[in-house]
Amino acid sequence: MTHTPGSAQPSHAKGPTAPVAKKVPSTREHHGDVFVDNYEWLRDKESSEVIKHLKAENAYQEAVTAHQEPLREAIFQEIKGRTQETDLSVPSRKDHWWYYTRTVEGKEYGIHCRVRAANSGDAVADWTPPVVEAGVELPGEEVLLDGNTEAEGKPFFSIGGTAVTVDGNLYAYAVDNSGEERFTLRIKDLRTGELLPDVIENIFYGVAFSPDGTRIFYTVVDDAWRPYQVKSHVLGTPVSEDQVIYQEDDVAMWLGFELSSDRRYLVLSIGCSEFSETRLLRFDEVDAGLSTVISRDEHILYEAEPFLMDGADGQKTETILLTHNKDAINSMVSIADPAEFAKPLAEQRWRTVVEHSDAVRVNGAGVTSTHLVVAVRQDTIERVQVLPLAGLGTAAQGPAVEPAFDEELYTAGVAGSDYEAPVIRIGYTSFFTPSRVYDFVLPTAALPQGELLLRKESPVLGGYTASDYVATREWATAADGTRVPLSVLRHVYVKQDSSAAGLVYGYGSYEVSMDPGFGVARLSLLDRGIVMVIAHIRGGGELGRRWYDDGKKLNKKNTFTDFIAATDWLASSGWAAPDRIAAMGGSAGGLLMGAVANLAPEKYAAIVAAVPFVDALNTILDPDLPLSALEWEEWGNPITDPEVYHYMKSYTPYENIRAAAYPRIAAVTSFNDTRVLYVEPAKWVQVLRSETTGTAPIVMKIEMDGGHGGASGRYVQWRERAWDYAFVADALGAVELLPGAGLK
Repeated sequence: MTHTPGSAQPSHAKGPTAPVAKKVPSTREHHGDVFVDNYEWLRDKESSEVIKHLKAENAYQEAVTAHQEPLREAIFQEIKGRTQETDLSVPSRKDHWWYYTRTVEGKEYGIHCRVRAANSGDAVADWTPPVVEAGVELPGEEVLLDGNTEAEGKPFFSIGGTAVTVDGNLYAYAVDNSGEERFTLRIKDLRTGELLPDVIENIFYGVAFSPDGTRIFYTVVDDAWRPYQVKSHVLGTPVSEDQVIYQEDDVAMWLGFELSSDRRYLVLSIGCSEFSETRLLRFDEVDAGLSTVISRDEHILYEAEPFLMDGADGQKTETILLTHNKDAINSMVSIADPAEFAKPLAEQRWRTVVEHSDAVRVNGAGVTSTHLVVAVRQDTIERVQVLPLAGLGTAAQGPAVEPAFDEELYTAGVAGSDYEAPVIRIGYTSFFTPSRVYDFVLPTAALPQGELLLRKESPVLGGYTASDYVATREWATAADGTRVPLSVLRHVYVKQDSSAAGLVYGYGSYEVSMDPGFGVARLSLLDRGIVMVIAHIRGGGELGRRWYDDGKKLNKKNTFTDFIAATDWLASSGWAAPDRIAAMGGSAGGLLMGAVANLAPEKYAAIVAAVPFVDALNTILDPDLPLSALEWEEWGNPITDPEVYHYMKSYTPYENIRAAAYPRIAAVTSFNDTRVLYVEPAKWVQVLRSETTGTAPIVMKIEMDGGHGGASGRYVQWRERAWDYAFVADALGAVELLPGAGLK
């Protein structure tokens, strides 16, 4: 196949002229360093001049990429053609009802429904979900919320949380119509279909009813978009009288809540990436107020959940489940009596349940009425293990049982559990296995290994055959000798003759792992002969907590050099031509894109940076900007620490652009994003264009109605993905399908 090297200017691109923003110098001075920023004025999103400039950027982008429209349309149709548009979730049981979602062809949003569950006394039968079919209404089906009706006439629609009372009578739902992640909470009486007069504005994610259904709990964000209050609203009272259950004043701490599995407690979680604090409120002793499990002053990162455990005498005893990193960098699981937490930490007696391992990262644990459920990560792969509660933390503790799957690279995680259920719901996927929903029957004496029951595999249309594709685990070697795991995905027809196109994708922050997962859209790249490498670089969580620590704060540059090592591996592997490699990443992965563009622009034919955090130092220096103070645990605090300031200054993309031949670059962003403000890519592309010595176009695509995840409707999201992929495929000269590939 013929191809155009990424540095070449396409013949059509001499026409459009890129928008040039005026220069208005503003000076920033910290720790003896002076930085003059000519484009900070673009931050004023109320300015008509700024909006005019952003619209000009979109017009330029549209002109430069107009020739990609047929390819975008082809990729969109491939995504659409492989997706069963009329699809259904597997019903999940909560109390006496089965809850599920229908999506209907031609409609953007899901329809949330329920039907009543049976209670025959046969536990596994009663927890076997009803079969929901497209276009077939189940007997007694109730529509709780039709997202399409809710979204009508609105520029954006997203649900930030739902809750149902234990008796099933009231349904609460939170809706965002701007993309700013501030939601309006409404409550529906499901017996009458009427909305209650209670309406609560400007809440954040997460809502829950008290067990008696008289109150609803919710979170509120401060001016920096940090969740800092948990509030309680008594139904039927003025919202102005809502009680603040807890307020977190430390600007570097995040606040959230949930109900304990047995719904006896409200559990407040306060923390950052390095330490945390759990506070508990007993519903049967509300007037006693909140109790703290372990103070944040101990600098332990932990989660705690109270539950009742059968003692040796048959009596249920109050117990606290702890997932913690005390003397355990990869975390471990312990249990303790609540009275222990009144003692000094050194005197507390905790009983080990899952011991620490350098090879296994414990990600979390929870309980049902009979079992402990643990999420662990080993050899980069996330897995689920269950242990009986009987004998937990003693010599009589039973062995862990792990549901077995037959692929090497996969992701399995708990997708839901109910305290009284005899099963837990598990989600499963791999790079070429569409998402599956299993119920795992918890082990019993009669069934010691439990039983895995497949409830659904998401259908993939268009003649999809998993055997057309290959996923392998490879390893790149970083400059310091560290071995970096790679997931390499390709079509089976691609030859290892150094002629194919390649795409390297990465993230590498916040201990987030790029786990194996099926993606319909990705097939459109593989079908065009593009070999995709997912680089599991330091700063992510794939190889445990140390892997994360080695890619944050004053080790952050390892993230960037690991990504370049992954690129070098691809260029020398025979799977791609060195001049036909692109890079892609979003958010903190967009910072990664900006960093590697500065470090090694010659290695890439194109770079796509989605909602890119490219002005990181400026952002984190301003604690009043959304979420900035929360970032100090990830990057360090450049306000107070000169070493952190100068280290960040040495890599932050916006401040390190240099005279070099930059490849084609697309910065993709949203006007209403509250996490990475549009101003960062807007400033970045201005300086890139002024400094590049090459002729490759540098464009910014801005969604004027979307949030951090882009637009909200599924068809719009498919078109956005098609835009990104067409930009890459066009730059790599990989626009034609391989023989026999594509929709069948």
